[in-house]
Amino acid sequence: MQLSMENQEHFKGEGYVVVRGGLQDSDLDPVIAEYEAYIDRRARELKAEGKISQLYEDESFGRRLTRICEEDGTIYNELDIMHFRGRALFDFLRNDHLMDLVEGLMGPEISCNPIQHLRPKMPSKTSKTPNTHVAAWHQDAAVIREESDPHFVLTVWIPMCDATLENGCMHVIPRVVGKGLLHTAGPVLQEAEMPPQPAVPLPMKKGDVLLMHKETPHSSTPNVSDSIRWSMDLRYQPAGTPSGREVYPSFVSRSRANPQSVLTDHEEWCRLWIEGLERGKGFKFYRW
Repeated sequence: MQLSMENQEHFKGEGYVVVRGGLQDSDLDPVIAEYEAYIDRRARELKAEGKISQLYEDESFGRRLTRICEEDGTIYNELDIMHFRGRALFDFLRNDHLMDLVEGLMGPEISCNPIQHLRPKMPSKTSKTPNTHVAAWHQDAAVIREESDPHFVLTVWIPMCDATLENGCMHVIPRVVGKGLLHTAGPVLQEAEMPPQPAVPLPMKKGDVLLMHKETPHSSTPNVSDSIRWSMDLRYQPAGTPSGREVYPSFVSRSRANPQSVLTDHEEWCRLWIEGLERGKGFKFYRW
């Protein structure tokens, strides 16, 4: 699916665009299956160790991790992209349908930024985990180091299930791009720094894709449903520009000029992350 002219104009004017049906189940389901298999394996290990009382095999993808974490939260901390490093997940980072959308805003020479996360947003009513991915108002430009300030960095937010008002969908404030970094003292926008425009809630279906400029303020609300809101937030930039997290690995995810430069070796990607995580110990990731 190519990004339409209407989508491009909306992004240019509003600082974001939701591409409805930008991805198919066939794009996302291999990643979901990889996580389901991992959670199943780890649940069996935890049960064998006596840390959980049952496997919760009959629960859905949206519920199983919650039930496990009610007894033991170990798995929850193992699922972010940099730690999980699954093969299907790596392949998705350069998925052709996804790259087509990104190319519509930055051209065909694309680098995958290492600021990339998978977020199982747990139900706030039952979760015993310390971080349920409720995001206060912020700009992504505030969590990228200064060397990336002159360059375009695109946030790509992807729900792996329907994102609703109940389970904590994204909210954005439009028409802020071009005003630069609003933050003055930290990564969270203070009340006096908030733009006057009203926030726009963005309920999305599985397969929808949110493309967002790094200067667009956004937040998410608590998940008051009884299921996990699974999502990914990825970032891409024109190849050759600084990532703002140079200690971690970025890689070319599409190049029409030099296709051989695209990283397709999963083991190499894993190695780069292992080395990067070691280098990153004690590194100052934020400008404040």
